[in-house]
Amino acid sequence: MKRLTAVMPAVLLTCLLLAPSALAHDGGQGTYGEADDKVVTNAGFLLIAFFPLVIFLCSMIQWTLDKRKERRKAGHRKVDFGGGW
Repeated sequence: MKRLTAVMPAVLLTCLLLAPSALAHDGGQGTYGEADDKVVTNAGFLLIAFFPLVIFLCSMIQWTLDKRKERRKAGHRKVDFGGGW
């Protein structure tokens, strides 16, 4: 916690010093160029394709992890401890 309180003012000061130069680039045009209707539409289509793809990939990862968990749980159930009353 002491490190965080020591570093945070330096980080905030750096961000405040660099922000004006970042905002003043080419009259606010950006690095890509002029954002006409075609550029905005294509960016929207990319977003429409990106989010379902991310959801699908995360679902597949979760499904694989669940299968692995169930296999491990089934393996633990098979062990006969021979104990009891």
